[in-house]
Amino acid sequence: MKQVVVTIDGPAGAGKSSVAKLLARRLGYRLLDTGAIYRAVALTTRRAGTAWTDGPACGEVARALDITFDFIGEKNHVYLAGEDVSAAIRTPEVSQGASQVSAHPEVRAALLELQRRLGAGGGVVVEGRDTGTVVFPAAEAKFFLTAQDEERARRRVAELAATGTKVDFAVTLAEIRERDQRDAGRDVAPMVPAEDAVIVDSSTQTLEQVVESLAAAVAARATAT
Repeated sequence: MKQVVVTIDGPAGAGKSSVAKLLARRLGYRLLDTGAIYRAVALTTRRAGTAWTDGPACGEVARALDITFDFIGEKNHVYLAGEDVSAAIRTPEVSQGASQVSAHPEVRAALLELQRRLGAGGGVVVEGRDTGTVVFPAAEAKFFLTAQDEERARRRVAELAATGTKVDFAVTLAEIRERDQRDAGRDVAPMVPAEDAVIVDSSTQTLEQVVESLAAAVAARATAT
């Protein structure tokens, strides 16, 4: 069966990371978390004292980004110049920063080539917000994963609690809605489903059910190509 490019886009808290990881494992594919790349840019710029609103400076950081991924056990670890930043890029502050830096044309242009190079050759599950519309518009299997915003906030609170970070539900819900508006309304590569993407609402589905349906769809697309 041909190995294809699988894209999974959607808003924060829809379950993209968990679904993408399990789907990649299920298919024997590599996993490319494009959101983690933007988070890495946000973390690097913050450490350097660079404002997230400074597009040209953030673009310079993106062009010099030294990022790698590696599965350890069941977790896809993220490394910056050899440092494991898997936890550091998942804080609420860096999440908001990632949304801000990703709106800059300079950052998106700098990272586009990197993402395409990392996903070249197929056999990869790519997760993000514009992977099916901009990064891999010719991908054979495209999905847009979403869920009701209250459910996404609940999941985010639970995810952070599992790492020892307590956050307020109402604040988290407000942040998710703000990020949705910013990501969908930006001028460059807004978060919208690709015209040929399959829309998947995970609000009332288990993680296993979502992965099962996506795996079946990928198999059908891979056979048809």
